[in-house]
Amino acid sequence: MAKRLMFEKPLGMRDTLPFFYNQKKQARELLTEEISNFGYMFMDTPILEYYETVGEASATLDQQLFKLLDQQGHSLVLRPDMTAPIARVAASQLKRAEFPLRLAYDGPVFRAQQTEGGKPAQFEQVGTELIGDHSSYGDAEVIALLIRSLQRAGLQDFQITIGHVGYVRCFFKEILGDDDPALTEELMSYLYRKNHVGYQEAVKALPLNEEAKRALMGLLKLRGEDEVFDQSKSLARNQECLQAINELKQLYKILKQYQVEQYVSFDLNLISHMDYYTGILFEGYAPNLGSLLCNGGRYDQLLPSFQLNASATGFAIHLERLVEALAKQSNGDERIGILVDDDTFADGLKQAQDLRQEGKSVLLQHVDQVPDLQQFKAELVEAIDLTTGGGHDA
Repeated sequence: MAKRLMFEKPLGMRDTLPFFYNQKKQARELLTEEISNFGYMFMDTPILEYYETVGEASATLDQQLFKLLDQQGHSLVLRPDMTAPIARVAASQLKRAEFPLRLAYDGPVFRAQQTEGGKPAQFEQVGTELIGDHSSYGDAEVIALLIRSLQRAGLQDFQITIGHVGYVRCFFKEILGDDDPALTEELMSYLYRKNHVGYQEAVKALPLNEEAKRALMGLLKLRGEDEVFDQSKSLARNQECLQAINELKQLYKILKQYQVEQYVSFDLNLISHMDYYTGILFEGYAPNLGSLLCNGGRYDQLLPSFQLNASATGFAIHLERLVEALAKQSNGDERIGILVDDDTFADGLKQAQDLRQEGKSVLLQHVDQVPDLQQFKAELVEAIDLTTGGGHDA
């Protein structure tokens, strides 16, 4: 058995090899610099937390929690996200601090996988929590900060999609009533999984009149720019829905003042798997990236569960996916290679030192230790071959 498992890793775990490690490090540093520039203070929490507090409050499915027992028999979990642990700290050690609190974090989180389907069981999040600000200005700040942070990391092409879970819930309440909450949860489950075909089939099977079915189908069309605000009013007119739309309109107005509106779109059937979200929520996407890049939103019910009466909003960036998006955007390895032999080593060393002073990543390599010269050059952004007279190969 020992030999069979010698080179294997637990389900969902990954090794971080040097090149990817360095890419993560660079992206992390740029993100944290921008977040700090907005006045957020970084902190950390234990990787292990009590199941009865953070584990249950995290809104992560129970089967995705890594559980273990300590020496005293307490149930522990590896933290499945960073928001719940920071809420615990804000409600205890920071409960007398002046609000609003601007906190930030960077660290690994853990979610168990049932099958080896490509999803990681350990990944790194960089994010923020704005605690004690219930205004649209707070929502706009974290979204603008998210956009600026992604830009600072070097990502050029991405989109932040914004919704309002309060609108979806009051919309279903107006159309379906309160008699069958399980039906509402079923329809919301289709929306969360973005299974629009399943949603449409479920709506067709409902014992409702055609007008109600058209309204339920119309929810799927409420996606795009700010024109969805007027379109939404034709589907649901109760006061709660109108309030949610007004919050989105106010948010959009402030985001335009931040000059980030070109990165923003709206989707009023956006649903998160984190059930503690109560209002505005958002997700970030990048081209050719098959998974969610980042997400966040307002969660006004989480802190009260830790006996702190405060609202909050924040975001989390999946660092490994950001690095993947950056790699797809670029040409890959950004290192410069300098090939030398015995006679040109001194010249090569000086060039390497000069380029490193400019902030470039430089690999100084003796030609005798390169088994495949063409492959070596192909894997670099630039190769300077001093052994053949000092030519440059891109």
